[in-house]
Amino acid sequence: MSKKTKKTFLKVSITLIMLALAAFFIYYKFFAQSIHLKNKNYVYLYIETDSKLPTIINELENLEVISDIKSFEWLAKQMKLEDNIHPGKYRINDGITTRQIINLIKYAKEEKIKLTLNSQIHNLDEFVNYTADKLELSENEIEQFLNDGQWLDKDFGATPENAFSIITPAIYEISWAISLNDFVSLLKENYTKIWNTNRKSSAKKMGYTPAQIIALASIVQSESAISSEQQKIAGVYINRLKINQPLQADPTLIFANKRFNAQRVLDADKEIDSPYNTYKYVGLPPGPICITGVQAIDAVLNYTKHKYYYFCAKPSLNGYSDFSETYAQHQKFAKAYQAAIEKRGIKK
Repeated sequence: MSKKTKKTFLKVSITLIMLALAAFFIYYKFFAQSIHLKNKNYVYLYIETDSKLPTIINELENLEVISDIKSFEWLAKQMKLEDNIHPGKYRINDGITTRQIINLIKYAKEEKIKLTLNSQIHNLDEFVNYTADKLELSENEIEQFLNDGQWLDKDFGATPENAFSIITPAIYEISWAISLNDFVSLLKENYTKIWNTNRKSSAKKMGYTPAQIIALASIVQSESAISSEQQKIAGVYINRLKINQPLQADPTLIFANKRFNAQRVLDADKEIDSPYNTYKYVGLPPGPICITGVQAIDAVLNYTKHKYYYFCAKPSLNGYSDFSETYAQHQKFAKAYQAAIEKRGIKK
């Protein structure tokens, strides 16, 4: 091999080595280098609807996920992230690579939000606050929907006054960035499953709308969790409604006074001027007093026909009640119940 050939070979070898080192450096710096969070196992990145790349980069910087902004931006553009930004909640684990972060967002590998709707949500305000706290949706957006009489009537046959009746028990696994339309579609899907043709027909035969059945069922559910008792209690309230006798349902006072942890109703609770005060106002309250389950709805639709107009929880407080046809008999049961709760030290 001539000196010239050796020199050329050496130059080529050096060039190849430098290119290989450069390639390794680029691969390591942009693709394989792990990101280490400070004293955290993970952080959450929230990407709002219609977010652009600079906003995402700024948020990652604020979370102390990236420090080399230009390197991240270069790689994001190479991987075409700008055209594939998906809003949502993303979990960034300690040790993740820059490339993996980009792929999370690019392929919408978001962490779903668990939204639990049950009787622990006591009223519409709590529903709005809970939902807005969990999702990108604002309180204002949700309230606008719940006050839109035309939309409520079209999708649910409801009004702003009884809008709480459209919220049915459910556990949703959904995107943090779900749109209002998609969220309402989920509510409607679950509502429609419950209010099928058979239940609508049963309500109509009784002379009530689904919203009215739900209002009554919410009271029944608050009185007892036992199906057979719920049917008997529903029968009491139906009997009262038929003769325009006030329901005098203690759970409605708890709702009206917002004493949701109350174990007993006080005389002062009965003084509140509220359409939910069934001691003052005859008939059903405007809407439900809690998110109401299928069991209670079916208990009302299949209420027990009897001649009772009164009931009172048994002194054993086991979920069952003593039923009476007359007020005199009811007073005896009520006296025994009052003595039992006094003995247990239940004051409020």
